[in-house]
Amino acid sequence: MKQEHPDNPFAARPWACMGVAATGTFMATLDGGIVNVALPTIAAQFGADLPFAQWVITIYLLSIACLLPAFGRLGDMNGRKAKYRMGFFLFTLSSALCGAAPGMWWLIVGRACQAVGGALLMANGPAIVVMSFPGPKRGRALGMIGMVVSLGSLAGPALGGLLVGWLGWPSIFYVNVPIGILGMFLVQRILPDDRKQSADSFDLTGAVQYAVGIIFLLTAITHGGRWGWGFPGTLACEGAAFVSLWLFLRRQSRVRHPVVDLSLFRIRGLAVGNLASLLCFMALLGNALMLPFFLVHVGGLSSRDAGLVLAVMPLTMAFAAPVSGYLSEKISHALLTGVGMAVAAAGLYSQTLLTASSGMLRMALGQAVLGLGFGIFVSPNNNAVLGSAPRAKSGVAGAVMALVRTLGMASGIAVSTAVYEAWNHRAVAAGLSDQAAFLAGFDASLVCAAGLALGAAAVSLARPWRARPPSAG
Repeated sequence: MKQEHPDNPFAARPWACMGVAATGTFMATLDGGIVNVALPTIAAQFGADLPFAQWVITIYLLSIACLLPAFGRLGDMNGRKAKYRMGFFLFTLSSALCGAAPGMWWLIVGRACQAVGGALLMANGPAIVVMSFPGPKRGRALGMIGMVVSLGSLAGPALGGLLVGWLGWPSIFYVNVPIGILGMFLVQRILPDDRKQSADSFDLTGAVQYAVGIIFLLTAITHGGRWGWGFPGTLACEGAAFVSLWLFLRRQSRVRHPVVDLSLFRIRGLAVGNLASLLCFMALLGNALMLPFFLVHVGGLSSRDAGLVLAVMPLTMAFAAPVSGYLSEKISHALLTGVGMAVAAAGLYSQTLLTASSGMLRMALGQAVLGLGFGIFVSPNNNAVLGSAPRAKSGVAGAVMALVRTLGMASGIAVSTAVYEAWNHRAVAAGLSDQAAFLAGFDASLVCAAGLALGAAAVSLARPWRARPPSAG
């Protein structure tokens, strides 16, 4: 096939390159949630209490969030193939070490190493797709990669439950080994050699300032509800995060070669798209966190039936996202994303109308509406964000997009938990039964999530109304 973009070797085999990017992206995002369901089993085996065991999840989240912008910047500077191959190698090796962990500290260190590989994959995967599709087919490609990201994020708990039940908790790590080996082979055979020498320098000081700020920020968000928002430790984390991130932003506006080029956020499509994504993932985590408890404790479903209901959302989204990606090449991103989040808000609110006698079909219907809305939203939003960035900075743009998703998930858990606890405690104080108090907190949490989704819809409608962003060079 004739190569239409001689300065861009990825464009010669676009769909093959996207397949490689999708493999790594799915593996890295899947492991963000697959461990959650296995955590009680792991803690019981190693005799660890829950706060200590929680670090198996927290260290992965923190490490990825700290490293994403730096790895995106390095990919823009020196090329992506070597970094993607290294991401597969580190992820595969550390997954095997996690599966063989003899104790909790070993597992926590292994998860930190796994996150290094995951960050290399997540930071460079979207950029590989952007490089592979510089033309009009970018929308459907980003729709598919967006579907992969979301499926990985949302399918983790369900797949983790199945693996733990059948093969034990080490299987959730060992399953990555053959996929990782395949990924390394595909990188070597398919991705073009894009090594380059850059005259730019890497801002290590800025990267450290950012990492310190994000560590304290996510620690405050993740543990603030448990510690108390007025607890001195929470306030100290918030203060340290503010100072570190302020120093980071101040440095990025002055240094010649920043880790994150702040001028990117002057691009309206990129800034609006990331804000909408933040609100979207905050809303989705309200559903993901609260609905399983309702299905089992109020709806009376078995774990298997609850898993089937929860699976409806990612399955619906898997059909909607590619169609929406194709439409994003022809229809305004603002219209598609606004409609998508409005539909998602309706799906979230519909969960507050559920009762103990609603039945599985009615419970699944709300998840189908939510999956449809999210599927409509994610593809054109990713297309708008990554398509708005200059191609030379697509790695940083993709890394920032992944970081926003991570922050949205962490913030969504904190907000949903805080709202639930406030209304639940109020109902208990009023003398309501345990189930009535649960429903009060559940309904308030889902109404809050629907409000966040409507906020994402409003933000989405504020983006430029042209059909697609110009292909930046």
